[in-house]
Amino acid sequence: MQKMKLIFKVILLLFSISSFAQNDIKGWQLLDPQKDSFYGVSIDNAYNFLKDRKPVTVIVAVIDSGIDTTHEDLKNILWHNSGEIPGNGIDDDHNGYVDDIYGWNFLGNKDGTDLKKTTDEKSRVYYRFKQKFDGKQINEDSLSEEEKWQYDEWKKAAAQMAVGSDEQMEIMLLDITSKAIKKHDAVLRQEMNRTEYTGDELEKFEPQTLKGKQAKMGYLNCLKMIGVEGDDKNTAIISELDEYIDGKKISLAEKTTEPPDYRAQVIKDDYSNFNDRYYGNGDVMGPAPMHGTHVSGIIAAQRDNNIGINGVAGNVRIMMIRALGDGDEYDKDIAAAICYAVDNGAKVINMSFGKSFSPEKKWVDDAVRYAESKDVLLVHAAGNESHDIDSVDNFPNPDLIFYHSEATNFISVGASGDAHVSDGSIIADFSNYGKKNLDVFAPGVKIYSTIPGGNQYGFESGTSMSAPVVTGIAALIRSYFPALTAQQVKYAIDYSALHLLDSTAYVTEPGTNKKVHMNDLCNGCGFVNAYSAVKLASALKPDIAENKKKPVEKEIKPALKTQNK
Repeated sequence: MQKMKLIFKVILLLFSISSFAQNDIKGWQLLDPQKDSFYGVSIDNAYNFLKDRKPVTVIVAVIDSGIDTTHEDLKNILWHNSGEIPGNGIDDDHNGYVDDIYGWNFLGNKDGTDLKKTTDEKSRVYYRFKQKFDGKQINEDSLSEEEKWQYDEWKKAAAQMAVGSDEQMEIMLLDITSKAIKKHDAVLRQEMNRTEYTGDELEKFEPQTLKGKQAKMGYLNCLKMIGVEGDDKNTAIISELDEYIDGKKISLAEKTTEPPDYRAQVIKDDYSNFNDRYYGNGDVMGPAPMHGTHVSGIIAAQRDNNIGINGVAGNVRIMMIRALGDGDEYDKDIAAAICYAVDNGAKVINMSFGKSFSPEKKWVDDAVRYAESKDVLLVHAAGNESHDIDSVDNFPNPDLIFYHSEATNFISVGASGDAHVSDGSIIADFSNYGKKNLDVFAPGVKIYSTIPGGNQYGFESGTSMSAPVVTGIAALIRSYFPALTAQQVKYAIDYSALHLLDSTAYVTEPGTNKKVHMNDLCNGCGFVNAYSAVKLASALKPDIAENKKKPVEKEIKPALKTQNK
């Protein structure tokens, strides 16, 4: 539902349309700011710089919704568990997971069934702890640190459970828009004599009847109202619209009625016990692999096959770990997924998901700290709500509150755009930001990548697309400079980010019309760049003990400041 979250965040906003055709912006995230005039990551320059070096293969874990394992641009770059014999029903490598050939599905049952629908975490937190906390005199001094955290999460959830008039109005507007689109679509299918078409194709079509002309105008106006791009097919728009509306109605209903425990019905694990984490099955495709397939292609779609697209990184094997359904992810699944990735050799983990409640944050903190101890880098999408994540909760995050420390192996990524793409904003209007907690911006608007269902490709937007750009760069560095630590890789990415705008330039704060300085939106704020990152990585000295905490060579700093002007 990442796409629909973006669409309806701006339900009454009319987007301007770029003069660039869709074909002109395919792969814009890989281009060079100076040579190509796109704020991409200069991937060709990076590979030219690395051409005399020999890479090693890097395993990248993608914690997501699933992946199309048959896709022409992905099937050859999938991780294969060499310790498992496919389909024999035996845990050959004794890692606790049977037939985990491409990774693991933590949203499944050993009988082969899969969990597709999950509820939002706010509702789960509210009803789960309601009997324990609601109307009770709570002596917080008597609570353990973990119980205190859960009590705070419950209070936050309880405060948001009242049904607001704005939510009811949004659903009403959504219903009106949906009915209008469907009405116009029925007419247009007859006029065009086809069942599928895009907005761009409709723009060029000339209806022969007054009814058809009215339907064309009405349909295109609806698309502009909800911010849908011209290359989206009518069938996909209607399907996602219905799904989003259903989700909003369910979320509203959950404020007054406890939702079913879909997880208990399908997975049947002991959720309260993290040691019970060998549940699930080996079906990494799952029932809805759209999001994970798109993310994986951005990272590592095969670069040498002359078809489809090029991912950021070559010499990568994608390990898919399915932990995302239609709703908020579960802390237990995320923690277990991180541990699985670390134990099975991943050196970078992409996490294109997030939520505002985390009742079992301790489990996730434990997993992040475990990854840190094993030299594994985590790359996280900052989110699509136009929130300042310095002041609004966004999980997972590097704040290891149960260890009173900050994770050093964690990169938070916001979404950048380009003057030639979509509405032309340099910082995506939907992107979360944070002067303290956001590390870098990376391309996340109209990113063309792999999608499931027969070797297809398409555009998606979101910080979910920005994070895999950074993950690909991290994998590139770890492939060509394998002796560098996760902290050094993070440093190379963060400190080589380019300041593409003039030092006095202002940008629009996401979600507002307010003009702010770039430095107000992220920590040392810059645009990630593969070329500058690999150059900086080449200058770092590996295996220096002091670098593990602060992987910085003092003599490099002045050069970086000059480079970023």
